[in-house]
Amino acid sequence: MTTASPHPATDVEVVVHPGKQELSDAIAARLVTAVVDAQAARGVAHLSLTGGSLGSDIWRSVAALPARHAVDWSRVELWWGDERYLPAGDPDRNDVQNDDAGLASLALDPAHVHRVPGPDASESAEASATAYAETVRSSGAGAFDIMILGVGPDGHVASLFPGHPAQQTTDAIAVAVHDSPKPPPDRVSLTFEALRRSRQVWFVVAGADKAEAVVNGTTGATLDVSSAAQVTGEERTLWLVDADAAQRL
Repeated sequence: MTTASPHPATDVEVVVHPGKQELSDAIAARLVTAVVDAQAARGVAHLSLTGGSLGSDIWRSVAALPARHAVDWSRVELWWGDERYLPAGDPDRNDVQNDDAGLASLALDPAHVHRVPGPDASESAEASATAYAETVRSSGAGAFDIMILGVGPDGHVASLFPGHPAQQTTDAIAVAVHDSPKPPPDRVSLTFEALRRSRQVWFVVAGADKAEAVVNGTTGATLDVSSAAQVTGEERTLWLVDADAAQRL
């Protein structure tokens, strides 16, 4: 089912899938096609990933998809919308969870996998945010081709939590987040400015506990209610959800 509603920057498209597995598999198929198209148009595809269980499920689905071989993975530049400020290899890092789920099985060029520095590689979350922002600036991306974002029950995306000071950051690509409402307390996140610099933004959401966040995000709720509602793609904004998450639409 697809529905559309008005949005300040682009129309919001909502696509509902029967369950979480069907959602994950459908996102994987959509992602492979989008990456192939981006590579055909621009040579290299810039893809920003999300954490969470669904964020990892997507890579399990990609790894099981025969069509994954259509992608030249050496011409994919990988980013993360946010990262927990933890040492490299920590099992609670988003990149480690994605790797373990299937991302590491793809023929990626390690130089094109842009991981957020942790405390083993930077002196502070602020230094990590500065370094990550500089990598984004120097990459020549212009815009991310696909920005994949999970959404919390509270409406947060990346590590931009409603009502948190980091949400208010302007004129920056990345920001250090302290006292996060969910552990761990220290994180690094792309800002709204950076998230919006995406050709396509895909919100991927599963579970009944996210139903209110989906309503708020797709109807343009205010900043203090929904971070998700503040982010749209330059060309397309997709909400890819399961039936439980869509139950209040």
